[in-house]
Amino acid sequence: MTTVIHSAQLVTAGTLTPDAWIAFTDGVIDGRGTGTTWRTLGAGQVIDAAGGVLAPGFIDIHGHGGGGASFDDGAEAIATARAVHRAHGTTRAVLSLVTASLDDLAARAAVIADLVERDATILGSHLEGPFLDPGHKGAHTLSLLRPPDAAAVGRLLDAGRGTVRQVTLAPELPGALAAVSQFVAAGVAVAVGHTNATADDAFAAFDAGATILTHAFNAMPGIHHREPGPVVAALRDERVTLEIIADGVHVHPDVVALAFTQAPGRVALITDAMAAAGAADGHYELGGLAVTVTAGTARLDDGGAIAGSTLTQDAALRLAVGHGIALTSAVDALTRIPARAVGLEDRYGALESGRAADVVLLDEHLRVRTVWVDGIRV
Repeated sequence: MTTVIHSAQLVTAGTLTPDAWIAFTDGVIDGRGTGTTWRTLGAGQVIDAAGGVLAPGFIDIHGHGGGGASFDDGAEAIATARAVHRAHGTTRAVLSLVTASLDDLAARAAVIADLVERDATILGSHLEGPFLDPGHKGAHTLSLLRPPDAAAVGRLLDAGRGTVRQVTLAPELPGALAAVSQFVAAGVAVAVGHTNATADDAFAAFDAGATILTHAFNAMPGIHHREPGPVVAALRDERVTLEIIADGVHVHPDVVALAFTQAPGRVALITDAMAAAGAADGHYELGGLAVTVTAGTARLDDGGAIAGSTLTQDAALRLAVGHGIALTSAVDALTRIPARAVGLEDRYGALESGRAADVVLLDEHLRVRTVWVDGIRV
């Protein structure tokens, strides 16, 4: 059966088309246009968007959980957390795993590999650790951090069975550049993060094949007029996508706007959400570390560092647009750009013929009205 959604402000691939419609059949986009031309299709289901914003399904390449559940805690917890974010427009996600022992991290990557086989909305795993700088560890267990080596990298890749989609590492660590090459050769998108890297260290990683900056500005040196650091390196390198947590806590909205200005078409709005996203304030655990969430902000009990977020991607959209980012650019940063960052731009992230019918309908306040995944209303 063909479904048509009409009378929408269609936002996709960097453009806004008023009074637009899309059609999808068997989970795939198979037409779009403007006005009333959809009437010739003989659709089985017709939905009036009533002027709402119609966008591709959001793609989160960096999040840890939600609804009181963590992606580290197995298939049932993953299902709980994914349901929360799906209701906020995130139709596909890379599941981020915090630092753990190699045994535990390999087991968790294997669980996600199993899930990928039966749930195409899970795009694979993101190993955020253990190859991180101790001085910029954030909410990662210090005793479990380690430099990368070929055996450890190989073990994690084997456990993921081709589903490790992204890895974050500190490029200044011994063996890190060789690890970048090893991960890239296996088809993994490598991100620089949780790092004390200089700009030269970051450029060396980018030259070795790294293409992402993990939650830019956080857990890394900031911009200094004599020591530009990894953020400036990423802003200047056209090969690099910058992850941004647009929750008003991790990065000031003016700095979010600066990133969009200085790296147009290269910002991916992520959540970095932990279990408290879509849940109440209170006490939680992230990677074995105690976390308290107060007024929606998560911080470690020991030391007070920010410990992930309680963000959803629709809220990130509202913050970005509310601080002057063009709607087309903000939607791109939730859809096409993250898809491209992990090598899936040909399948997801745009409402074009032949793509998956992952669709989000928002109201005039950019709040989610309806979500479709593979053409099924969820």
